[in-house]
Amino acid sequence: MKKSKLLMLSTAFVALASAPLMAEDLVIGLATAQTGGLAPYDQPNLAGLQMKIEEINAAGGIAGKFPIKTIIKDTRSDSAQTAMVAQELVDAGAQLIITPCDADPSIAAGMITQGAGIPAISFCATTPTLPLAVGDYMFSNYPADNVQAAMLAAHAIEAGYKTAYILTSPDTAYTLKLPQYFGQVFTAKGGSVLGEGTFTMGQQDFGAEVTKIAAMDPKPDVIMTSAYEPDFPAFVRQLRGAGVTTPILGSDGIDSPTTFGLGDLVEGVVFSTAGHPTAGSPLEAFNAKWTEKTGAAPDTIYIANGYDLGNIIEAAVTAADSLDPVAIREGIANLENLQGVTGPITYKGTNGMPLRSVSLVRIKAGDRDLVAQGQPDPADIPAP
Repeated sequence: MKKSKLLMLSTAFVALASAPLMAEDLVIGLATAQTGGLAPYDQPNLAGLQMKIEEINAAGGIAGKFPIKTIIKDTRSDSAQTAMVAQELVDAGAQLIITPCDADPSIAAGMITQGAGIPAISFCATTPTLPLAVGDYMFSNYPADNVQAAMLAAHAIEAGYKTAYILTSPDTAYTLKLPQYFGQVFTAKGGSVLGEGTFTMGQQDFGAEVTKIAAMDPKPDVIMTSAYEPDFPAFVRQLRGAGVTTPILGSDGIDSPTTFGLGDLVEGVVFSTAGHPTAGSPLEAFNAKWTEKTGAAPDTIYIANGYDLGNIIEAAVTAADSLDPVAIREGIANLENLQGVTGPITYKGTNGMPLRSVSLVRIKAGDRDLVAQGQPDPADIPAP
C-alpha cells in the first residue's frame, strides 16, 4: 500500500473524529502510531479498520443502531506518549481504546484504561503476557509469540534443520522472547541451538554478529530472528554481503513492503504471519474487495488484521447490545469461533490473547508462497 493512501485514510479518520458525538455512538479512541518505528504496522491496521467502520456505519451502525465515531491521537511510537494519549482518550469519553502494535506502549496505555474500566485492544502486539501485565480489560488481536514460535520450530524440524542460531534483542519482549521460544521448541523436538547473538534495535550495524556467524564451523542449518524494520533489512544485507547463505526464519514483523523490496536478498526466507489468501478463502475475497476499493492489492496482512479488529468490535457490541464498557469487555472476552477474514478468532477461555491460525509463508520470486497454515500442537506451545 502506498504511503500516500495511508495518509489519506488516516486523514479521513481524523475527519470522523471531529464529527459531533451522538448519544448512541460507539466512541473508539485510537492511541496509535502515525509516526515513528511502529507506524509501518499501525497504519495498515488502521486502514483496514477504517474500511470495516465505513461498512458498519453505511448499514446504520453496529446492529443497525450503534454508529461508530473515532478519536485518533498519535503516540509517536513512544510509550510515555501512548500513556498520555490514552488518558486523553479516556477523558474524551472513549468506550473502547485501540493501542499500538507493540506490548510496551500497549501496557503503558493499559495501565490507564484498566483503572478506568475501559476495554483496550492492541492492533497486533504479540507478547503472550500482555493481558496478564495489565488486567482483564486488556486484549490483543494477533497470534502470540509463543504460538508463532512453535509453528516456526515445527517447520524447521520438518525441513530437516538440525542446528539453529538465534538472534535476539533485549530491547523489546518481541525481539527477545520469540526467538527464545523458538529455541525452546526446536530443542524439545530434537534440534540443537548452536549459539545466540544479540543486537541493539535501530543500530543497523550487524558487523560483529555477521562475522561471528560467518566464522562458525560448522555453520547452523538455519538462523531465526524476530528483528523487523529497520533492523531486519540491515541484517540481511550484511549477512548476504558476507557470503553467508544460511536459510533464515523470521516472524510477522517482516510482513511488509520493505522486506519484499529487498529482492533476491530475501529469496527463500520463511516467516510467520496471521493469514494467507488460499483459493476461495475469506481472505482472498477481502483482498479482492480491498483492491477494488483502493486500486492496489494489499501488500501486508496487517490491513486484513485491522479489518478483523472491526469484526471483533462489531461482534462484541452486538452480543452486549450495549455501549457500556463493562458489557463490551464481556462481549469481547466471550467471543468464540468468530469468522474473520484471516480465519476463526476466539477469546473465550483465553487470558486476552486470541486463539488464531498462523500461516508460514516463504518469499519466492517476490511473492508469498504458503508453507503451512493452522495452529501448533498445544503441547508444543511454550508457557509465556
